[in-house]
Amino acid sequence: MNRLIPFVLALILAAPAAAQNLPRVPPPEQHDGAHDFDFLLGDWKAHVKRLPDRLVGSTAWIEYDGVSNHHPVLGSAANFEEFEVDSPNAPKGAVKHIRAQTLRLYNPTSHQWSIYGVDVDAGTMDLPAVVGAFHDGVGEFYNQQDWKGRMVLVRYQWSHKGPNDALMQQAFSLDGGKTWEVNWICELARQKP
Repeated sequence: MNRLIPFVLALILAAPAAAQNLPRVPPPEQHDGAHDFDFLLGDWKAHVKRLPDRLVGSTAWIEYDGVSNHHPVLGSAANFEEFEVDSPNAPKGAVKHIRAQTLRLYNPTSHQWSIYGVDVDAGTMDLPAVVGAFHDGVGEFYNQQDWKGRMVLVRYQWSHKGPNDALMQQAFSLDGGKTWEVNWICELARQKP
């Protein structure tokens, strides 16, 4: 046993020197997501399912149809959406018409998108932005918002199966993301020229 101790000590002392001689492997390049929303550019037919009574166990969805048009901003990665849908059969007292705008900005340093709801009629912008990125073809974007006096974690998910369909879902969580209630589903079908 006493003869093994010098051998083990020699191995321990040699390990750092051997590690220094290993070739350095650079960290993997971070995905440049500047074009991750390119699939969305253009004009779409929109079908929306909206859950107006949120976080109370409601299953009373209202459906809307209309348009969602997405265009690049000044030749940059940023894009702007004009959105308008109607629900002529919405129950009495419910919102029958939704008109909205969205501004999406890409930060090349953080490799993340910031998504802002914009109301050009009122001259306001939703703050803070919903922020995130795409991984494996699915975009996930988060922020915290006040919903009727409660702070909720908000998640937007964007996905698409091909060039002619896209899906966006909004969900709220009261438990830090352990469980989610989806309250907005927007299915997009590309309009043919």
